[in-house]
Amino acid sequence: MLIQMKITDFLEELSSNSPAPGGGSISALSGALGGALTAMVCRLTSGNSKYAEVENEIEVMLAEVDKLTKVLARCVDADTEAFNKVMAAYKLPKATEVEKAARSEAIQKSMQHAANLPLDVAECCLKILAMAGRVLTIGNANAASDAAVAGLMAHAGLHGALYNVKINLGSIKDETFVITTQAKIETIVGQDRELHEQLLAAASRVIG
Repeated sequence: MLIQMKITDFLEELSSNSPAPGGGSISALSGALGGALTAMVCRLTSGNSKYAEVENEIEVMLAEVDKLTKVLARCVDADTEAFNKVMAAYKLPKATEVEKAARSEAIQKSMQHAANLPLDVAECCLKILAMAGRVLTIGNANAASDAAVAGLMAHAGLHGALYNVKINLGSIKDETFVITTQAKIETIVGQDRELHEQLLAAASRVIG
C-alpha cells in the first residue's frame, strides 16, 4: 500500500514513469497532511487552561478531523486503484459487438467512480480547511503557523482533487451525472474561496 511506504520510497515511486500514483493520490495525501496538522494544533490546545473556554469545541473538532484524516489516507491508495480500474476497462476485448458494449459500460462505470472519488476527497479537504481556519483563530497561538499550513494543504488538496474530477468528466457520457457533478464542483469552489480568504486573513492577524 502506498500509504504505508517510507516517504523516500513513495517519492521514488511517484517520480517514476508509471502514471499512478499521480495527482489524485497526492491530492488525498495533501488533504490528509492538512488534517493531521489540524489535529496536532487541536491537541496542543486541548487541556491548556489558557484555552479552557474553547475546550469543548476543540474536542469536537479533533474527533471530526481525525476521522477525515483517516478517510483521506485511505484515498491515497483508493485513487490509484480507481485509475487502475479505468485502465483495466480500456483493455477489455472489443472484437464483437457484445464485447464492445460490455467494454464501453465498464469504462463508463469506472470513469464515474474515478470522478466520484476525488470529489469526495475535495469535500473532505473543504471540511479540514474550515477547521484549520477555525483552530487558527481560537487555538494555541504558538501553533498558529501550523494551523495556517494545515489550511493551505487542505486548500491545495481540494483543488488538486477537483482537477481530477474535471478531467474524468470529459470522458463520461451520462449528461445528468456530468451536470450534477459540475454543480457540486461549483459549490465546493465557492465555499473554498471564502474559507481560503478567511484563513489568509486570520493568518495575517495572528502571525503577521
